[in-house]
Amino acid sequence: MNYEKYLNRSIELAEEALNYGNEPFGSLLVDVEGNVLFEDYNRISSGDATEHPEIAIAKWAATHLTLEERKHTIVFTSGEHCPMCATAHALVGLDKIVYVSSSKQLSQWLEAINVAPAPFKNLPIESVIRDANVEGPFEALSPKIESLHLRYHQQ
Repeated sequence: MNYEKYLNRSIELAEEALNYGNEPFGSLLVDVEGNVLFEDYNRISSGDATEHPEIAIAKWAATHLTLEERKHTIVFTSGEHCPMCATAHALVGLDKIVYVSSSKQLSQWLEAINVAPAPFKNLPIESVIRDANVEGPFEALSPKIESLHLRYHQQ
């Protein structure tokens, strides 16, 4: 499976989020054959800080896929899941997570431009999900995500 294709789509979704006034995060759910099942981007400009694309994916999967089908999926995402999203991912029974940039990278980028830290601890996915199946960050693509976050926070 060509991860780069799906990671680039997550970056496109993150940019779409940014264009609508949201923090730049985008994610898609893919089955083992490479079919995109669902995709979304961050929608926190609605006033609901929990409207992350990974939550939307978890809710969609819980409604539209059997538990067995969920065990054979990959979530491609522009940024590593926050603890809330990682928990939703685990509770719904999704499998692999592949992300462009890590929470640690994001924290460093935002600290460098004096953005206050999030009100929660940015834990790695492996600290939230037991036996997490995770790949990332993808350093070659991370600068694209960094530039989107810098644009968002410097507006």
